[in-house]
Formats: sequence, structure tokens, C-alpha cells
Amino acid sequence: MTTPPAPYRLLVEQLEAPFGLDEATPRFSWQLRPGKWHQAQAAYRVVVTRLAPGARAGGVVWDSGEVRGAESVLVPYGGKALEAHASYRWTVRVWSAESDAPSRGATGYFATGFRGTAWPKQAAWIGLPLALRAGVAPVRQLRGTFELAAAPVEARLYVAARGVVEPWLNGARVGDEVLAPGWTDYRRRIAVSAFDVTSRLVAGSNSWGAWLGEGWYAGELAFKGDRGIYGRELGLRACIRILDTEGRVSWVTTDEDWRARASATLAASLYHGEEHDARRARAGWCDVRPGAGGGWRAVTRQAGDGGVELAGRISPPIRVVKELTPIGRTKVASGGWIYDLGQNISGVARLRVKAPRCTRVRLRFGEILQADGTLYVANLRRARATDVYVCAGGGVETWAPRFTFHGFRYVEVTGLRGRPLPDAITGVVWSSDLREAGGFVCSDARVNRLQENIEWGQRGNFLDVPTDCPQRDERLGWTGDAQVFAPTALFNAAAGAFWRKYCRDMRDAQRKDGAFPDVAPDVLSMITPRRWVGNAAWGDAGVIIPWVVYEQTGDAGILRENFAAMQAWLRYLESHSVAGVCGDTAYGDWVATDAVKEAWAPTPCDLIGTAYFARSAELTARAAEVLGEVVAAREIAALHARVVAAFRREYVTAGARLAGDTQTAYALALAFDLLPDGQRPAAVGHLRRALTRRADHLATGFVGTPLLCPVLSRYGAHDVAVKLLLHEDYPSWLLPVKNGATTMWERWNSWTPEAGFGPVTMNSFNHYAFGAVGEWMYRDLAGLGAAAPGWRALRFTPRPGAGLDAASAWHETPHGRAECGWRQQRGGRVRFEVVVPPNTSAKLVLPNTSGREVSLGPGRHVVVGWE
Repeated sequence: MTTPPAPYRLLVEQLEAPFGLDEATPRFSWQLRPGKWHQAQAAYRVVVTRLAPGARAGGVVWDSGEVRGAESVLVPYGGKALEAHASYRWTVRVWSAESDAPSRGATGYFATGFRGTAWPKQAAWIGLPLALRAGVAPVRQLRGTFELAAAPVEARLYVAARGVVEPWLNGARVGDEVLAPGWTDYRRRIAVSAFDVTSRLVAGSNSWGAWLGEGWYAGELAFKGDRGIYGRELGLRACIRILDTEGRVSWVTTDEDWRARASATLAASLYHGEEHDARRARAGWCDVRPGAGGGWRAVTRQAGDGGVELAGRISPPIRVVKELTPIGRTKVASGGWIYDLGQNISGVARLRVKAPRCTRVRLRFGEILQADGTLYVANLRRARATDVYVCAGGGVETWAPRFTFHGFRYVEVTGLRGRPLPDAITGVVWSSDLREAGGFVCSDARVNRLQENIEWGQRGNFLDVPTDCPQRDERLGWTGDAQVFAPTALFNAAAGAFWRKYCRDMRDAQRKDGAFPDVAPDVLSMITPRRWVGNAAWGDAGVIIPWVVYEQTGDAGILRENFAAMQAWLRYLESHSVAGVCGDTAYGDWVATDAVKEAWAPTPCDLIGTAYFARSAELTARAAEVLGEVVAAREIAALHARVVAAFRREYVTAGARLAGDTQTAYALALAFDLLPDGQRPAAVGHLRRALTRRADHLATGFVGTPLLCPVLSRYGAHDVAVKLLLHEDYPSWLLPVKNGATTMWERWNSWTPEAGFGPVTMNSFNHYAFGAVGEWMYRDLAGLGAAAPGWRALRFTPRPGAGLDAASAWHETPHGRAECGWRQQRGGRVRFEVVVPPNTSAKLVLPNTSGREVSLGPGRHVVVGWE
């Protein structure tokens, strides 16, 4: 009998071959290849083997045996306790219903980190205090040396930093992480980067070191120029665990014998840019015998961890994910040149230049051009967004910043005497390294560009934290923005581990009274007396995001990790409500077009607060049911019922008219199921009337916009929702597209033909919040949706017509690729084409057939129906 093909895409904790894992009970996932042998899994067997150094096989630490069932997502390890600093190979075989023989084995790997064990005591925090220059400190270079009697059998490097770090070993960079180890609340935990450096060490003398910049730890953050929010002095703590041929373990660590100096990078600010003087650079600084040049000083030993956890990474690091060649360049009146990448990105520009020694080249960045062709930078506020490179001379020089990033499409190059090299500028895109997991396309090229803009907005703002924008003096992890966009983000990318890390950031910032912050990591509460916690739709992210991740990935573990925090948030809301009415919100329906102030809207803030109180109670009760918390589920469900009753009492008339009479009010009430069944048709009518008042244009902000189209499609007004999508005048999603946008804009009026640029105080041209419409495009335009958590079952609900001739979407579910698409044909016929992943089932709901459902098994299916 033919052997079925091996499974593929093996993941551990939703990561591919993680190194430095600290999980006590890691979970394994795999996918089945589509085809006749893998329609459904009947059984599986997982074998985990401890690898001996040198990748030789060690002993089996867990053999699940043949387990009957279809489970292939987040299967928990069931063997003896994993060792720290160990490498493991795991192999999975599956049986299909079509074959008695198991598949070939597929093999994955993972390696543990400290696993809760202590770092070697001699591993010190070290640094080099340096005076500020123009308010910014130079980047440090630190180095040490050590001797080895023989090349190691195994060597692992662990790096933690108070700041951002780039490790080096024997003259070369280690790894490809950017802005490592990422952004956390440094008062509570610091992430640890781990690397296998076995092949990099030699018998005899070795040298190791690091570049160390300010980053989020000591650099400027937020709106007022505050520096050193977490600390003033940068620090490095690192160690190498070495296993020799005799099986003995030794450690090489950072200590007082290290030396440090100011590098040739004179300044590196996340907001303001980087300045590098190549005349000061010294080649071979991390060689065993460093090149010429002094300035090395003894390092300073710093205070210990002080209760701060050094934690292994649980999400993908920031990396270079793309490079872009400019599509054009223009000489401007100032004598400089402006390069157009053709795409708004987050990252840096790599410079290639040939110029005399001491030439000072300035790179200035902007997202958009003014009418005269010069950079528009007023929206950057205090951020200078300028890099400076001083040439060493003598040939072609190549340079890119290490410890700053910019949000930009255009680069202005000044300071050169002649014409730049043809390839003087390359756009280098930085982002958390998330695998692409979805796509949408339809018959309207404008909507396709909108989808690309949503994806680029996500890529540009997912840098370890989901930031609001990448260009101005802010770049904070706003929780409200994150929760409205999370469903779309999970369609676009394999972002489960990314969101898990962000949920931990929110828990780290949660106050003792249960209030979640407006931003995470929460720097705002540290620098201003204003109250930046506990606001509706923002604080509720601590409940909504874990639930959305569970729905999309099937990971009940994220509910378990966050359940106590979710309960604490409900207690906070109860304590700040009166008879179920919760008025705690500072933002209302942020940047709605029917605003009565710059950003506030007439939707009552307490209505929004009470609606979200009910939503958080509903989802927490459902989480309790998933986790088997029976008593808690019953109590929280009762709380939900009380809050819904309060909402109806306070905000709903007998005729289903809502307080404020706004689009957002009706969208909230209908999306969150806050109205009795009998009142919903009338409420839908009021919503349509509210749209008619605006000539069938939306008037919603961050709160209402993600809900508006889904509510219209759900309640029989899909044609109205599509009409909203296809508008290209103000306010609309396609106005930016029509005017050349390549990312999402923060405001509906970030730029309009009539008024030009929007308010400079808050006007980002790369801000993903309004991209939350993407989830509706996947689910309702294309019809691709899950019917069970983790996509164990699918429900296809395509809706042809309404201004489009075709639409399709794909998503890489935990079980494999799913697709749903439709195309109109002659004679009113519609061709529906769907792909059901292996190990799942699906139902196709045919439109205009009174909800007729067609049951489908795994594979590709084509159905022809009528509009």
C-alpha cells in the first residue's frame, strides 16, 4: 500500500524551530498535505528525542504512541521534564482514514533556554556611562576576550540588554535580529536572544562584543521628549554556555574585564535618527586583536536584575523582511535629491555613496510630498527623522542605521556635490518576522490596492509591539487600535505568537485594581499625571484580543494565561459603573467624522463604555466555559445579563432609537447583541437612516468603523456595506487609494482635495486602525470564515453582486490553506470555488436560496449557482 506523504509546517508554540524556548510544556502543530491520502487524520504519533551535542541522537524523552483522533494543532508535550540548554528533535507520523500505514515521518526541532534556572552568577550587567551630546548619547561598543583549549562541541550565546543590542563574535555579527531584544516593560521583564554559536568559536583566542544603543529603554519616548523612562544607563548582560569534548560545561560571561568605548555612531534615537561618522570607524573592533584606535575604557558593573525576569522570546523577532528599489528620483531646488520608493514602509534607507572625506550626507524622511515636490514633515511633530553619514572617503561606502527606524516613502538626500550613484538608496523594510497567511482579491483594482495598503500598514506597525504609527514622536502600542485590528491581522499573517507576547505586555501593565492601560508597554502612566488606563474599547483589548486569538488559532492556552487578568478587568469595570452603566472612556468614537471636538464624536461615551462592558463580560464568560470554569462562567454570564439590561434601560427607546442616534451607536448595539430580537429590525432601519443623513457615507471612528459593514451584511443590507466600501470621496476607504496612498491613513481627512493636509497634531499616513475593514472583506465579500475555533470547521458565505463581479480570499488556517471565491458568469449564473483544508469540514451557504447549505469535505470544490 502506498505510504501517505509526511505532514509539513511543523511548529512549536506556533514558532518554527524556536531556539531558547522556556516553555515547560511546549505544544506541537503540523499540517497535512492536501490530496487523496490526507483528507482526514485518523491518528498521530509524536516522538521527541533529546539530541546529544553535535546533533547526534540522544534518548527518547516522549513517545505519545499511536493516538486516535484528528488533533494536529497545539498538541501538548507529555514526557518527562525538559532540560535547560538542550536541543530536541520531534518527529510526527499520521494515519489517514484512507490508509492503514502511517505517513513518512516529518521532523522539527527546538532548543530550550534557561527554563527557569538561574543565569551564572558571574554574568554581570555591564555598561559605559557617556555624556549626552545634543541630548543623545553615542552608541557603545563593548568587547571581551576568552580562551578555549579546544573548539567546543556545543556553544550557546544568550544576550539581554537594557537598550537595543547587536551581538558580534570573532569579527562578525551574530544572527539577523533588529532592535533586539525588543520592547517590553523593562521594570518587569527583559527578553533574551539566544543563538547557536558552536561553529563560530575556535580553539585558542576568541573575541565577543556588542553594539549597544538607547532604543526604548533610555531613548526618547512619547510626546514630550522624555528620556530614560526605564533607566538612564544602557546595560549588557550576556553569557556563552560551552560544552567541551569531555562533556564538561563552562560559562563565558560579561564581567569587569570587558572594555567599552563610544562608537562611530554618534547618536541613535528612535524618533530623531542616527548619525554615523565613518572617519571614526575602526575595522576589526571585535577581532581577537582589534584594529588600530584607542578609546577603550573599563566597563562599569551595574546593579543586578532586581526581580526583573530574563525571559526567552515567545514571538518572532524584528528582521529585515523586504528590500525596495526606488521607482524614481527628482532633483529639488535645495540641490538635493528625493527618492521615491513607491511604497510607504517602516525601516531604514541603505546608503551607497562615493564622495570626498568629510562629506556630510543627510537623509531626511517623509511619507508624502507637498504640492511643490518637497517632503511633507509637519505631521512628524518633534521627530526629526534624519540620518547623517560623514564619509571616510577613498571609494564607495555603504551604510545603514542599526538603532533607529523611520516611517517613509520618500528619502531626501542632501550634502553631495555631484550626482548620486544610481543605486544610492535602497529601502530596507523592518517588521516582526511573521509568515504571510492570507490574501484577498476582487474585480475592483481599487479594493485590491486597499487590501495591499492594509497589509503594508500591518507590516509597518508590527515591530515587536503593534504600534499606532512608525513615523512621528509616538509609535506606541495603543490597545484600542490593536483590538479593533486584531481579527484582520490574524487573517493576513500568522500572528498568534505576536499577539500572545502583546497580551503579556498588557498583563505586565495592568494595575492592581484591574485597569488595563491605553498603551502597552505602558510608558504614558510613567511620564504624565494624566490617567491613561481603564478606558472603554482600549482597556477592553485585554479581553478581546485573547478571545480573537483563540477563535482564529484554536489556542485555549491564551485564554488560560489571560483569564485572571480578564476577570480583574471586569471587577474594575464593576467598581467604576453605576447600576451597570459604565462611563469610563476618554476617547469616545475616536476621529469619527461627526466629531464635536477634534476627535470626539456625539456617540455618548457612557454608551460606548457600557456596550464594551457587556462585550467584555460576554467574552470572559465564554472563555470560562472553554476553560471549564463552571462557577465563574455562571457568575460572569449573570453580570453580562445585568449590563445588557442596563444598556437597554439607559440608551434604547421603545422604538429602538439609541442615544446619540449615530451610526456607531447602532453598530455597537447590533454587533454586540445588546437589543432584544424584536427591536433589531427597527434598529437596522435607524442605522440605514443615519447613513442616509450622510448621503450613504460612513461617519464612524475607531470604535464604530470595524463594526459597521459586518452589521450591515449580517442584517440584510450587504449592498449598502459594499456601497460604503466603493465610495472614493470623503470620507471613505478609497479616497486615500484614489490619491496614491500605499498604507492606511489615521484620519478620514488625513488629506483631502478640498482642504489639503489634516491636523498636524495627529495625522499619520501609516496607521492600521481603519484597515480593520479587512476582516469583513475576507468574511463577507469573499465569504471565507471559520465555524469553529481554530478553523476546525469552516463556513463559506459568499455574497455575489452589489457592485463587484468577483471576489476571492485565501487563509492559511492551522490545518492548511482555505479558499473561497465567486465569479459572476453569463445568464445570472455564479461560479463558486472553495478549498477545504485537510482534517476539516465545511458548509457552503448558497446565496438567494433561503440559506441552503451544502456540506463539503476536504479538497477543492466548484459549485455553480444563480445570483
